[in-house]
Amino acid sequence: MRRAASLPASLHYPAFFSSLFLARLADQILLFLVPLVVFQTTHQATWSGIAFFIEALPRYLVFPVCGALCDRVSPIKVLRLSQLYRALACLGGIVGFAAIGGIGWLIALSAFCGVFTSQGLVAREVLLPQVFKTHRFERVLSWSQLAEQLGVVLGPMLAALLLGWMRWEFVVAATALLFLTADAATTLWQRTGTFDLHAPEAAPAHWTHPIRTALVNVVRLPGLGRLVLLAAAENLVIGVTLATSAAMVTGVHGQSGTFYGVLQAAGAVATIAILFAIARTTISRRLLGLMSFSAIFAGGLIAGTSPSAWVYVVGFLLVTGFDKMFNVYIRSARQQIIPPKDYGKTTGVVISLNNLTQPLAGLLVGLFSSHGRVSLVVTAIALGMGALGGVVTVASMFAAKRRNRQAGEANVASNG
Repeated sequence: MRRAASLPASLHYPAFFSSLFLARLADQILLFLVPLVVFQTTHQATWSGIAFFIEALPRYLVFPVCGALCDRVSPIKVLRLSQLYRALACLGGIVGFAAIGGIGWLIALSAFCGVFTSQGLVAREVLLPQVFKTHRFERVLSWSQLAEQLGVVLGPMLAALLLGWMRWEFVVAATALLFLTADAATTLWQRTGTFDLHAPEAAPAHWTHPIRTALVNVVRLPGLGRLVLLAAAENLVIGVTLATSAAMVTGVHGQSGTFYGVLQAAGAVATIAILFAIARTTISRRLLGLMSFSAIFAGGLIAGTSPSAWVYVVGFLLVTGFDKMFNVYIRSARQQIIPPKDYGKTTGVVISLNNLTQPLAGLLVGLFSSHGRVSLVVTAIALGMGALGGVVTVASMFAAKRRNRQAGEANVASNG
């Protein structure tokens, strides 16, 4: 597929990254609203955890379907539809709240938006290697995530500011406008860029075929299963941090909603600094993974055992700051492993497997954090991440030794 260019790359690339920024800004506002509004309404951390579970689970269940879709339909079309449908979901939630009432409309519209956020994420994942073929992929990932992290920085700040002026349903209306603006930026980039996209594949004989192919790839492609397990372990801590941060800051440590919003923004600023360093320097992929995994594990332990709000801030910043560094490591590593013809379907399944531990963490918070045990749950999940990471590392070392021994035996046999 070929697009005719009418503007230089220096002009149409900003339109692409602007669409990422605006979509992430809108999505982050919703992610900020749900746990905070639910906790302020119910004053119970358990309900915040359950709301996070309901909000997050659909995001990750639909990834395999979204991945298969991006191999069969233009990823640009998939990306645009994800933005338009999120805007419509916001407006529909507002109408439902006005007609019937209840906080459930906020959770429902956020869950619905999460489905189409996943659709947009997979479409972008499929687009990046095709649009930026001549660039170092780790650097492309860093710049794309920098654009998104600007949205993560400004999202909580903007949401907190708007909530100080108006009710949450009006904040959701502003979010719908942001999604529409993101789609306008995508349209500008699409009409002014020059790039070749892979031809969509024909429809499979059975609808389960793409998912079966992806699962076979996860099992058989060397190193891909290890990446899935490491990401699943890391997302346990990310999930429990997201699910409990409002309760930990405003409940356990007695801080205000403004403090919570500033903390969210500070985490995003730390992430931007780290991503900017990755984009401007050359760091080995292995070192990226080791540094980020270790920092997130330490941050989870600090957050769970923190005796004060400021110690919690240190743990929170380690978790959120190094999350996207680990994401760069995972995405660049799997891009080298997965065949291009299976990239969409396999990436969708892999992202789903990676992230199902996030809503699981929210469910664990909802089930076990009553009676002031939220800190204990955070600590236990952080220890679980470390244990799973250790098991995967040891298994990887044994597998490497076995491969080396088999290669040595094969060399001896051939020389003999």
